[in-house]
Amino acid sequence: MLSALLDGYHQHIVAAHKQPLFLLLVGFITSFVCIRFSTRMIRAQVRWWPGNITPGGLHIHHMVFGLGFLLLGGIGVFATNGGHPWIDWFGLSFGIGCGLVLDEFALILHLDDVYWSEQGRKSVDAVILGILITALLLTGYVPLGLVPGQSTRWGVVGVIAGNAVMSVVALLKGKVWTGLLGIMVPGLSWIGAVRLARPSSPWARWRYADRPRRMARANRRERRLHARTDRARTWLFDLIAGAPDKVPAGHPKAHAVAERMAARALAHRHPALPSGGRRAVAPPTDPDRRARAQRRRRTVRAGRPRTAGTGKPPQRAR
Repeated sequence: MLSALLDGYHQHIVAAHKQPLFLLLVGFITSFVCIRFSTRMIRAQVRWWPGNITPGGLHIHHMVFGLGFLLLGGIGVFATNGGHPWIDWFGLSFGIGCGLVLDEFALILHLDDVYWSEQGRKSVDAVILGILITALLLTGYVPLGLVPGQSTRWGVVGVIAGNAVMSVVALLKGKVWTGLLGIMVPGLSWIGAVRLARPSSPWARWRYADRPRRMARANRRERRLHARTDRARTWLFDLIAGAPDKVPAGHPKAHAVAERMAARALAHRHPALPSGGRRAVAPPTDPDRRARAQRRRRTVRAGRPRTAGTGKPPQRAR
């Protein structure tokens, strides 16, 4: 059996000149698994595990080391002109860097240490998506179905252009996985493009604002279909990367995150004033009811369970 595996590896990987990409994928998966194991051990405060790297009290995140591996792999390929065996080692180095950097993708996106928060799940999305795209490239799929070296056929070019447009539409409708994987697998993005948009997507904000029946259908579908999908996704991500922290209701960091997200969500709803560059906010018709609704929205966005707490309502985000 081992000889059969070796023969298949030489035939489908080495002979097909895919060994650098294969090693990149191996480095990608290995570095992600190792660094997630390390962070979970640190989180569990296991005594025998080394812990974070903090020289002089400065916490060095592992994406810093990932950038070093990325630079080594990228610059090394150009410096050696992609010759063997260097390209194999540089492919492995680049894959290790991808795993370390994308594991902290959410930190780079939010410019905040959200590794163990609900927002940190974006890192797992980025890693899984990167692994899937690399695996598709390894198995022979190419972006939009375009094969270099083939003669130009305008029919094929039209199909590729149409598929690209459908991928963009699927992304605007909030179908991130369908849109991005549709770039690699022609036709997949058409499914997401013709279906209803998710209520929180840019497409829903642009096209469903004056169509309440369609927005209601999108909300029903979100509750019926996407809620179950999100629960399965949450269970899988908890298994892979660990469950996010449950931030206490009175934690100042939870309030800060909720304020920022509420401000971004409400910024597009009010037109700008003629001068000063500030947005106009309509006065509330019922202050108590508006304050309660605002507290509920901030509670949900901060990842806390709904509570009927009393106290002075928080100030409006500016």
